[in-house]
Amino acid sequence: MPPRTILTQRQKRLGSELRRMRTTAGMSAEYAAGLLGVDRSRVSNMESGLRGINAERLRTLACNCDCTDERYVNALAEMAEPRRPGWWERYRGSLPQGFLDISETEAYASRLRGANTVHVPGLLQTSEHAMAIFRAVIPQLPEHEVALRLAHRSERQSVITRDNPVPYVAVIHEAALRMQFGGRDVSRGQLKHLLEVSERDNVTVLVLPFDQGAFPGAGQTVIYAEGPVPQLDTVQIDNSHGPDFLHSDGQLAKYRAQLDLLEGLALSPERSRDVIREIAHKL
Repeated sequence: MPPRTILTQRQKRLGSELRRMRTTAGMSAEYAAGLLGVDRSRVSNMESGLRGINAERLRTLACNCDCTDERYVNALAEMAEPRRPGWWERYRGSLPQGFLDISETEAYASRLRGANTVHVPGLLQTSEHAMAIFRAVIPQLPEHEVALRLAHRSERQSVITRDNPVPYVAVIHEAALRMQFGGRDVSRGQLKHLLEVSERDNVTVLVLPFDQGAFPGAGQTVIYAEGPVPQLDTVQIDNSHGPDFLHSDGQLAKYRAQLDLLEGLALSPERSRDVIREIAHKL
């Protein structure tokens, strides 16, 4: 089969893990090609995600790289297995690639953690709140694209409402709760929705109040998606140009520590709900 022309975030990640495994072992690409019975360019394409690798070859490579972490190798082998296209593939060609990458990352996460300073997290937004955000984009989006983004966001939220939902901890700064996207009625409805969803067993909403002062990562929107093993965790950072995905050891350690600190600084779930009620009452 020819090399892939469109790469998903998951395919890129598998390729980068293959490269890291090989280079950590001090193995050349030429030697890896000989082990796997392929040419040098095929190894390069596997490591860039342009071509897949089957589980048997992956395990052969892991064994010869002296990778003894069985859980890690099993998780990589599972990533290598062909799967049915995810629901987000219906939006390919209609929405930016970053939207699909976020959906894929969330769908395969074993647990999600997040921190938001200005916006209510996308997984917890009402359609009215999301619409107000999409309509504030520059350049202005045509109505059909606003509708597509709303539909996509609604499907994204199924990750925390489906059968066997993903556990989700959301740290939301008080500033985000007071931003009136769409006006008072929309904001009031958004806060009511936050209170309702925070009662779900798999969702924890923690408010970071103004009086906590300075904190790391102020201004960033962060999603930390835990993988089947810690080595396969992913950090997603929102930017105006689209999402960035980070997964080096140092980056993962930094954002784990940052979220640990923010969760410690935030109010308890019960006190967080009290603050949300208080803000909604004053609208």
